[in-house]
Amino acid sequence: MAERDTGTQKKILDTAIALFSARWYSSVSVAEICRAAGLSNGVFYRYFDNKEALVLHILEDVITRIGEALEGIQGTTLYERLTSMSDIIVRFSFDHPDQVTVFREGQYRYFEYERRLTDMYRRVLSKVLGRPAGIPEYLTAVGGPRFAAVRAALQGSTVSSTALADIVAYGAFPGLNWNSERVFNITITPPTISFGETSRERLMKAGKRLFGERGFHAVNIHEITDAADLAVGSFYKYFESKENFFREQITSVGHEVRKFIAAHMTPGLNRLEEEMQGIFLFGVYLSLDPWCYNIVREGEFVSLPTVKEYYEAFRRGYLKRGTTGFDAEAIAADPRYMDSAVEYLLGISHYYGMEVAFDGSPHNARDIVEGIGDYLIHGLIGRR
Repeated sequence: MAERDTGTQKKILDTAIALFSARWYSSVSVAEICRAAGLSNGVFYRYFDNKEALVLHILEDVITRIGEALEGIQGTTLYERLTSMSDIIVRFSFDHPDQVTVFREGQYRYFEYERRLTDMYRRVLSKVLGRPAGIPEYLTAVGGPRFAAVRAALQGSTVSSTALADIVAYGAFPGLNWNSERVFNITITPPTISFGETSRERLMKAGKRLFGERGFHAVNIHEITDAADLAVGSFYKYFESKENFFREQITSVGHEVRKFIAAHMTPGLNRLEEEMQGIFLFGVYLSLDPWCYNIVREGEFVSLPTVKEYYEAFRRGYLKRGTTGFDAEAIAADPRYMDSAVEYLLGISHYYGMEVAFDGSPHNARDIVEGIGDYLIHGLIGRR
């Protein structure tokens, strides 16, 4: 960056954030940013070397803003500090929806920024707890509320910051226990390989790989049909457009993930054991299918309604299993408790999956899931 912050630079940043939050940033050009800001292209390059430098500046700013917000954590008791932290996490997403949206794109295109944010959250959580916070602590105290907050602020789901704080403090499944052998003693069968693929299946397979590797906007239909060894006309026999094809990819990913987990779920588990085994299996699936995570994340900018339905399908699965194992008194006291609990649990899986998707299948996956299981029983106060 050539010059220090000025009003002009702020205008560029504010315009870019508005455009990036509305569309996938790879589809927004420097010229478009300048036109929307009422500036010449030359002015842009006084402040940023290129669009990537602009994006990285925004990611840095989001981390700084979150850090400043977390400095406001208050409370003399552990419960008060955990409640304050959860409230700040939720409020930040509602107060800064555009910045959060841009960061969600950047967090896997430039994963080092997500890692830095995670490390910062863990340092703050360590101060709140008065002891070191590892990955299980981060996932249960921050990952769950963080995901729930983003879903509420950006996708309209229902959450209660009080309910989230209570779940973090006291656990989602108080009174339940888990058996290690029942949770982890499973035989994994990889997804079936088809040797008689139809043209449609070949297109879906090729598109999934290309979108996962390069992103929606960087791939054209000719490349998809070439990778599938088919003529372009074959594509339009099954799909109206690239956008329609990508929506099919998102829907297919959700179906395949749920199918894999359901096929390997051990019968007779209690509600906590089901959750633990589901988290573990989700990580296994991501290690077998490295592209599905990228497709769902980019789908938030290509077809948000399809991604919302992706998560709603998981949410319906949770609610279909009922409230057995959850805190009955908390459910009776807060009509938003179950919605919050479901979003919280989805969040743990989401950020656990991020660990797998970007760092490879963690060698200590079982230890992480066991730690999560203990916190889902006792919460962070019970483990102090």
